[in-house]
Amino acid sequence: MKIGVLGTEMVAKAIAGKLSELGHSVKLGTRDVQATLARSKGDMAGGPPVRTWLESHPQVTLGTMAEAARHGQLVVNALSGQGALAGLELAGEAALAGKILIDITNPLDFSKGMPPSLTVSNTDSLGEQIQRKFPETKVVKTLNTTNAHLMVDPGKLAGGDHTMFVAGNDAAAKAEVTGILQTFGWRDIVDLGDITMARGTEMWLPLWVRLYGTLRTPMFNLKIVR
Repeated sequence: MKIGVLGTEMVAKAIAGKLSELGHSVKLGTRDVQATLARSKGDMAGGPPVRTWLESHPQVTLGTMAEAARHGQLVVNALSGQGALAGLELAGEAALAGKILIDITNPLDFSKGMPPSLTVSNTDSLGEQIQRKFPETKVVKTLNTTNAHLMVDPGKLAGGDHTMFVAGNDAAAKAEVTGILQTFGWRDIVDLGDITMARGTEMWLPLWVRLYGTLRTPMFNLKIVR
């Protein structure tokens, strides 16, 4: 499948690398291709700059947001929470119309330092804002409740015995995304319901950040016991 991944930071590279490894045709999307390739600084997690990462992932290509969105039969939003809506606007409503958009983004606000707060919560979510902005796109919220390493390889923790969630308005879109998650290794996938359920998964992030500080590792996740 042709897949566009919007973003070039740690999460985007992890998702793009896994999808390419699984045989998909992947194009990363950025706001300015030349500026992105000129960067010598790595990502916030200590990963390599994009140009170096692309050299080790030759099957993945880089283009503008619009080019990545047009390339993808399915598109992944791996942008920062505060830049997501603007980035998706650059991708273009027409390029996203009728397609599944996997939304991994969390509405984290670091403007006052650590720990971050949320830019939206309780009665709305970033997932819902994206769905309202792009009504012809099938938004599915998932993978935003754990770190990038576990997103693409849940077996790195407890043999993969932990839980991932999906939420979205389109049942067929959720089923297709669930199939992709299963190829990543996810076995316990809980369908929470419509896109309003993104409120719950996004509001998990303040506790996630504090657990990260306490445990001193991002390698943890929720397990729903029932």
